[in-house]
Amino acid sequence: MSDVVLTLEGVEKFYNKGLANEICVLSGADLALKPGELVALVAPSGAGKSTLLHIAGLLDEADSGSVDIDGKTLSGKSDRRRTRARREDIGFVYQFHHLLPEFSALENIALPQMANGVSKSDAETRGRELLETVGVAHRAKHRPAELSGGEQQRVAFCRALANKPRILLADEPTGNLDPATSDQVFDALMKLVRETGLAALVATHNMELAARMDRVVRLENGVLVDG
Repeated sequence: MSDVVLTLEGVEKFYNKGLANEICVLSGADLALKPGELVALVAPSGAGKSTLLHIAGLLDEADSGSVDIDGKTLSGKSDRRRTRARREDIGFVYQFHHLLPEFSALENIALPQMANGVSKSDAETRGRELLETVGVAHRAKHRPAELSGGEQQRVAFCRALANKPRILLADEPTGNLDPATSDQVFDALMKLVRETGLAALVATHNMELAARMDRVVRLENGVLVDG
């Protein structure tokens, strides 16, 4: 197994490619992400952060370049192979929690595991462990509408990690929260990363939170630069 879990090499992405209004979003982005590493991705709005995360998470295809997980290239692979990699290796968190409203916090975490073949009892055991880790175990039976914004996002983190992925991709995970709640949610994220050893790439506008991560990469003119 590679000591680099996620590699982006020479990733390019264009919109309206070949047309007069062609837009180059990524123009040779490179990134190496190691297990246990928490990396901030910063850039102005519209610079391509979400596009980069979607390509890294195999939700979108680059026009050129490669995306490797554990040294294995996933670019250009079949939809079935990419879907399996997303299910097994990658967890996603977005600015809005996207929890299923009709299910409890615990059920939201158990369902993706059960879809992956885990028994209900084992799925709920892991769900309770994750909720305990982020400090909301006492809210396990509550539905999303009964949770605060910070609680909802912490449950979303737990759901993203339910199937024990190796990589966590987060797109402005605290962007919809007030500063105090944002700090609490980020503390929960850091605890999950440190305790599980997964690699995390977190897009954020919050430079104070970015400074607390292991390193910062900036998206400038379609390429990634340190700091």
